[in-house]
Amino acid sequence: MLNSPLSASSNELVINILAMVLSEGKPLDRAYSQHFSGLKLVPAEQARIATVTGDILRRLNLYCFLAEIKPEEMERLGSKLLNVWHLFHKLELPKMQYSLPVDAERLAERIEQAKSNPVLWDGCPEWLDAMGQAQLGASWEKERAALSTPPKRFLRVNGLKVTRDELAQKLAAEFVTTQTVEGVDSALEVTSDSALFRTNCFKDGLFEQQDAGSQRVAAALDAKPGMRVIDACAGAGGKTLHIAAQMQGKGRLLAMDVEQWKLDNLKERARRNGAHNIETRLIVGSKTIKRLKLSADRVLLDVPCSGLGVLKRNPDAKWRDTAERLPVLMELQKHILSSYSRMVKVGGIVVYATCSIFPCENRGQVDAFLAENPNFRLLEDETISPADTGFDGFYLAKLERIQE
Repeated sequence: MLNSPLSASSNELVINILAMVLSEGKPLDRAYSQHFSGLKLVPAEQARIATVTGDILRRLNLYCFLAEIKPEEMERLGSKLLNVWHLFHKLELPKMQYSLPVDAERLAERIEQAKSNPVLWDGCPEWLDAMGQAQLGASWEKERAALSTPPKRFLRVNGLKVTRDELAQKLAAEFVTTQTVEGVDSALEVTSDSALFRTNCFKDGLFEQQDAGSQRVAAALDAKPGMRVIDACAGAGGKTLHIAAQMQGKGRLLAMDVEQWKLDNLKERARRNGAHNIETRLIVGSKTIKRLKLSADRVLLDVPCSGLGVLKRNPDAKWRDTAERLPVLMELQKHILSSYSRMVKVGGIVVYATCSIFPCENRGQVDAFLAENPNFRLLEDETISPADTGFDGFYLAKLERIQE
């Protein structure tokens, strides 16, 4: 958390970013990009702005309750919410050109009221709490609390260029302190407040920023050098690059997506990483998939999902139309698993993955697929719990094709 208040201009940025997310429905990462582009902010100040904005969004309904404002009033009344946030965290009041006062006695009363409502205290909207209880039962309470906490910073060591110990030493020489992560051999946790993307280590492609839980998904694919591997929902390619390192750059790795700009970003990252065995291909229709039938040793299906396991990192999903979109997403997940799994050979493995912790998107989808596809069997599955690991939340299931 902060140890000193933001500048007046930084506070205005926080309010403007929040207003864009809450009033215009912009994803948080795009709101950051739009407001930071063209500004000559030092990385530390940019990080402080993101710290405040992220914490407010993780428990937005709590802070709005304390400030007695509505989220849609952010542009007009955001200064009051920022004052409340600072007082709540026992920080001196921020500097702002225009600032609405807060009644300290009234705020203390509201805090005591909020403490008696654990759902509000965890910053959880009612729709999400109802869904969490229905999906996870008694275990939801600890997950709900975990998802309201700030995310940790993890790196994935690029095994094509460096070992974990070597990277830790090189980062230390650039004043970035790290520690190893139990159970994730490719990961380092960053324990200092450092501008990672300004380091020579990043410029040289020695690491990618990637949650440790996410790294366990690609590791489960167990891709070997010389294999033919398909990452069929590659996006910007964080897991693709991890797979390339598993393959030691040997074999064929096909990264596919329905959006060309994401694949273009992946090409740039692959060049920096030295991952030269990656080929990108745009999915333009069902024929793209049919042409690859029974061609791959491994297929990763990191399908579109609700993102309800990564709310620490993407808290704006709590305040968007996630509940309404979920049935549509689940139909898409079902289609991708049924259709794209055809690309794996007999004896090959498909890994189905989401960044959700809810069974309806996870084991429920896998069980429905297996009931309709007896030519596959489940080898193992795992839900990576934010509460138990401190990582973001993910699910993965390893499925083997046992016959055509």
